[in-house]
Amino acid sequence: MNNIFDAIPKDLSNEVFEDLVSSDKVKIERIISKGHTSPDVGWYDQEQSEWVIIIAGSAIIGFDDKPSVTLKAGDYLNIPAHQKHKVAWTDPDVETVWLAVFY
Repeated sequence: MNNIFDAIPKDLSNEVFEDLVSSDKVKIERIISKGHTSPDVGWYDQEQSEWVIIIAGSAIIGFDDKPSVTLKAGDYLNIPAHQKHKVAWTDPDVETVWLAVFY
């Protein structure tokens, strides 16, 4: 059995992306952030829709055409394909553990 909180690295100088499940149609990814944000320039503009839930920590997702959304543990969000977005903030003091489902 696996646990979403297993094997969180001590060194989080880089954000961690780990595929948990992957197929032709769906990918489930664990993301671990600690103060990480998207690059200042550019937006994520993905081919697939993305459903995310914050398992621990907190984050702010910014959008190019609507207000930002603050997420805390338990909050989830569906981001349709080609909805331009970026991670504007993650908590610098604790790990933010995300579960992202791309479909």
